[in-house]
Amino acid sequence: MLSVFENNSAMRWLGKQLFNREDPAAFFDPILSIINPMMVRGLTPARVEAITHAARDTKTFHLKPSPRWSGFRAGQHININVEIDGVRCHRTFSLSSAPAQWEQDGTITLTIKRLPGGKVTNWLHDRLETGTVVGISEAFGEFDIPNVEQPLLYLAGGSGVTPVLSHLVTLADQDYRAPVTVLYYVRTQADEIGAETLRALQARWPALTLVIHRTDEDGPSALMNEAHLEQVPGIKARHCFLCGPPGLMDLAQDLLGRFGIREEQISATFFTAPTPVEVSEPLGGEVRFAGSDVTVESEGDAPLLEIAEAAKLNPKHGCRMGICHQCSCRKTSGTVVNRLTGKASGPGEETIQLCISVPQGDVEVDV
Repeated sequence: MLSVFENNSAMRWLGKQLFNREDPAAFFDPILSIINPMMVRGLTPARVEAITHAARDTKTFHLKPSPRWSGFRAGQHININVEIDGVRCHRTFSLSSAPAQWEQDGTITLTIKRLPGGKVTNWLHDRLETGTVVGISEAFGEFDIPNVEQPLLYLAGGSGVTPVLSHLVTLADQDYRAPVTVLYYVRTQADEIGAETLRALQARWPALTLVIHRTDEDGPSALMNEAHLEQVPGIKARHCFLCGPPGLMDLAQDLLGRFGIREEQISATFFTAPTPVEVSEPLGGEVRFAGSDVTVESEGDAPLLEIAEAAKLNPKHGCRMGICHQCSCRKTSGTVVNRLTGKASGPGEETIQLCISVPQGDVEVDV
């Protein structure tokens, strides 16, 4: 019997399958996933090493990515890729561990709260098991610790504390001397995520001041207000980090503005998709996906990513909410509107994000 390497027709078939594809991983990964899931190339495989309880409706997933993964900075996110009912699903989560942990033992953690009706979070809580291999992206995001030591203020709500945990462990390990204040807002004590880590840091790190406000247990005074910020020494000199649900983020931005905190002193990261804004100009038009030679009509009620997917195209994407920039591509002509800011692009060539760009007139993109 001839081997595949001795069979010319088989070799020609294999060559066509490989070299006629822009991404050879799309061909080999299904095969490699059967042989050894940690060998796939399209995404970085990561094995679930352990799953621990973090708070009510919240679990921490301890992952060990393939050694080829590039690591991360404190405060960054990754996309996790899982298959649910035969469909590949992507979601964005912040890393709750410090980069030093990855450097020391090759593991990372994602601390994930179950969301009512959440397809992916519920699946992770109910179905993901130790030993399972999932796909993860490279890390992204600019929620970075300042390069220069300075006083810091963290305003976090609910599961928004997860990137803050990564920051705090990193700062403590660096023996950060400038004052660091954390105001953490939760509903009840049972909802405190990372409570053991926070209290251990408070015990060993003199620079840290931790205040936890339990809004359901402590009454109206526990809701974020000016009095809480007035108790932060030297607040006007602080760099402020905001992370939590949209309502808390909006309130925090407003309160900090009242204290004279400048925009450049604030770093923020969203834990749910920002609310799209309304625009005054009519949207919609003809969309040409030049790289695929596909042209479709848009009614202006969907971003370019959804329009492409409806046309049976599969552009690269990640978070679907304008955070990770994995869906960025070149717009070669036409105008799009950013659905988060309401701002229109220029009419010429530029890089846009498919997931938050809605056509305003005829548009051509390189997809």
